[in-house]
Amino acid sequence: MRGPLRWVLWDVKDTLLKVRASVGEQYCKEAERMGLSLSPAEVNTAFHQAYRHFSSRYPNYGISQGLDGQAWWKGVVQDTFSRCGVQEPALLNTMALNLYHNFCKAENWEVFPDSEKALESCSSLGLKLGVVSNFDSRLEGILRACGLLSHFSFVVTSEGAGVAKPNPAIFEQALQKCGVPATNVAHIGDHYVKDYLTSRSVGIHGYLLDRDNKHHQSDVPREHQLSSLEELPSLFQQHMD
Repeated sequence: MRGPLRWVLWDVKDTLLKVRASVGEQYCKEAERMGLSLSPAEVNTAFHQAYRHFSSRYPNYGISQGLDGQAWWKGVVQDTFSRCGVQEPALLNTMALNLYHNFCKAENWEVFPDSEKALESCSSLGLKLGVVSNFDSRLEGILRACGLLSHFSFVVTSEGAGVAKPNPAIFEQALQKCGVPATNVAHIGDHYVKDYLTSRSVGIHGYLLDRDNKHHQSDVPREHQLSSLEELPSLFQQHMD
C-alpha cells in the first residue's frame, strides 16, 4: 500500500448489514395487513422481475429521468403486486408507501455480528470512515436506526451523487470529501465489479469481502480478500505509517 492509510470507505448492504427477511415475506406481511393472501415465493419472483425491469429502464432510481428513490421504489412495489394480480390503484399506492417507509426501520435489517466491532476498531486506529453505497436517500436513516451512523463522517449514496457504482465518479465524489489522495484511502465491499474493481480503478485500495466464499476471480490477490471484517484491524495496522 502506497502512502499511509487515513480513510476507509464502506459499502453497506451485504457488507455491514442485510435485509432480515426475504422481500417476498416482507411484502406478503404488508399485503396481509391489507386483507390479501399472497405466496411469498410468488411475490419474491415478481419482485425480482419488477426490480430488473425498473433497473434497466430507470437506472439509479431514474434520477436522470426525473424520478427519485421514493417514486422509483413505489413503482417497483406496485409492479411487483400487479404481477401477482393486485390491480386496485389506491391499494397499490398505500402498500408501496408503507413498504417504502417500513424499510427505514431497524427491525427489517440485520447488522452482521462483525460490523460494529470492525468500525470501532478502525476508528480506534485513528482512521476516518465514510460510506459509498448504491442506495437511496433512506440510507442515513437506516444507519441511524441500526446504530451505525455515528461511525461515519459522511454518507455518499448513488441517489444523492447522481451516479452509481460501477461508475467511478461516485468514488471521485467520496475522495473529494476525504480530502486526501486515493492512495491514502481503502474501500470495503462485497461486489467484485462495483466495489473492488471500481474503487481500484481510481487508485483506492479496494478489498473484496467474501463472507460465503462465492468469489473465485483469479485477479483478486489473496491479500485483497476478506472472509470476515474481523481481519481488518490487523490488516490496516500494517498500513498506518
